Amino acid sequence: MRAVVVNSFGGPDVVEVVETEVPEPGAREVRIKVAAASLNPVDAEVRAGVFGGAGKRIGLGWDVAGTVDAVGVAGPWSVGDEVVALDHGLVKPLGAHAEYVVVDTGAVALAPATVDAVRAATLPLNALTAAQALDRLELAPGDSLLVTGAAGAVGGYAVQLAAHRGVAVTGLAREGDEAFVRSLGAGRFVGAVADRDFDAVLDAAVLGEPALAGVRDGGRYIGVIPQAEPASVRGVRTGAVEVSADGARLAELVRLMDEGVLTPRVAETFALEDAAKAHARLDGGGVRGRLVLVP
Repeated sequence: MRAVVVNSFGGPDVVEVVETEVPEPGAREVRIKVAAASLNPVDAEVRAGVFGGAGKRIGLGWDVAGTVDAVGVAGPWSVGDEVVALDHGLVKPLGAHAEYVVVDTGAVALAPATVDAVRAATLPLNALTAAQALDRLELAPGDSLLVTGAAGAVGGYAVQLAAHRGVAVTGLAREGDEAFVRSLGAGRFVGAVADRDFDAVLDAAVLGEPALAGVRDGGRYIGVIPQAEPASVRGVRTGAVEVSADGARLAELVRLMDEGVLTPRVAETFALEDAAKAHARLDGGGVRGRLVLVP
């Protein structure tokens, strides 16, 4: 099969498409024939060597939508099931940017019925990150939440999920994104952080201390990069979500997508062999929605 890997660190030019063996599923694993796989900023960070792994071949890709092709043992999934999954891992020999990927059975959910595989592939990593971050904030209906980066993939899903729970959401993004952010369910829109104005902040834009300044005394802050959250001040509880594969939770998010609560956004699709071009597009910035590789 073909798979996207890096054998050295650097820019988009280090991205390679190689021929490799089709992986075999273990006892609690399934193999998925990939129909679509999103490209995320974490893939660019892996490519650049942020997480180490020098001297190893590293596969790229976390999000996958496709069809179960083989199962390790009898379990919840059958060959032919249309699914989505999170292929979690930073330094791994193969990722979801391939023609086939093997994942744990517990990382898988049935695919949405209302969108195609390309759009479904935008869901696992970004929506799970948003949902798990909101869980950490423990917000009640009526609580006020600021979402930074509200027009981005994680931020956009966070706005929709929080609004669906009855949280009073304010979105922080560029001025030109106001109409879009409000369409996601944000009751307010701001272009800068107001001082101590919110019960909690979900910092999808990774602003750090400037975002923390928007939390009231004793409030809550959650970031999206582990170990990168600012230190606690004024009794504000700070932390960062480290996304985990959770098929049951992913199934809930699939249901919300089918109900129209969550809106997938695709900026552009690329053939698998054009993975380096997709990385160059991501590095160029200004992407609204996800870039998706289609084997």
